[in-house]
Amino acid sequence: MTESLVVGVDAGATSTRVAVHALDGTRVGYARAGAGNPTAHGLDKAVANVAAALAGALGEHDGRRVVASLTGVAGQVAEMVPEVAKVWAGHGIAEEPRYMGDTLIAYAAGSPEPAGSLLLSGTGAVAARIVDFRLDAVADGLGWLLGDEGSGFWIGRRAVMALIGALDRGMPVPPDDRIKDGGVLAELVVEHFLGDDRPASPRAAADRIVRLAQADHMRLAALSSLVSRAAAAGDETALKITQDAADHLVATLRRVHVSGPVVLAGSVLTSEGPVRQAVVELLADRNVTTAGDAAGAAAWLAARDLLPEGEAKALHAAFTAVSP
Repeated sequence: MTESLVVGVDAGATSTRVAVHALDGTRVGYARAGAGNPTAHGLDKAVANVAAALAGALGEHDGRRVVASLTGVAGQVAEMVPEVAKVWAGHGIAEEPRYMGDTLIAYAAGSPEPAGSLLLSGTGAVAARIVDFRLDAVADGLGWLLGDEGSGFWIGRRAVMALIGALDRGMPVPPDDRIKDGGVLAELVVEHFLGDDRPASPRAAADRIVRLAQADHMRLAALSSLVSRAAAAGDETALKITQDAADHLVATLRRVHVSGPVVLAGSVLTSEGPVRQAVVELLADRNVTTAGDAAGAAAWLAARDLLPEGEAKALHAAFTAVSP
């Protein structure tokens, strides 16, 4: 049985990961490439990155040994299917992969139980109820402009709003000894946007930060780690933002959660920090787990149909262990 292989693909908006496992859970290949989401980056780029990651993960292994594969990808995948099928055929893999939404893959990365809930906070945020590894209900996930409360983007936007509001009211441009509350978060945000080129006027600094944020709104999401740093240093504004983020995330989860495990996923909730800590405390009465490797989870789901249920559950940790 260990001669057979399964392939799992996590085709994300920032990177693509492919895991190759034997049916006993042994990981025999793993590779990363660029973004694999066709909605965000276009079909050609997405397929090329999936192809590169598959080639790297298979290495010298014969594609004819692959007995099942599964691709996790967000958005519409219909146009991707025939192109990926050609890639699989080029490696001698007999059957093209099955497809599953990235939300389901994220849940499976944290639990072998067929029913439970996912709470994800990365750049965006969403909660989902899973029944028999199918999406049963979704809350939030409405995008950076109008939703995704408690996400990395939401956290970063709150931090910038606090800073430019203070600057607009005449707070000196950091660093400045006159700033109350230590000014840790203010200094980190100003450094992120302006570096050493800082206008002397508070209003001029606020205007420049606004222009930079409007020109590239994704810079806001990168601020979430800085908010965590400031909160760890005791900055009152950062502490308020991180607690509010946790409150929003748990409120979103409670809209869909019924029973079973709660899987935490996404960079905000899988990394140690004040938001994760607050969420875990708020969910102390629940069975909370943390998502592991999504590509490995996709491979596990591919193998699950080929294994007895008890054996599949027992092997879940081997498939989803985070790759070094």
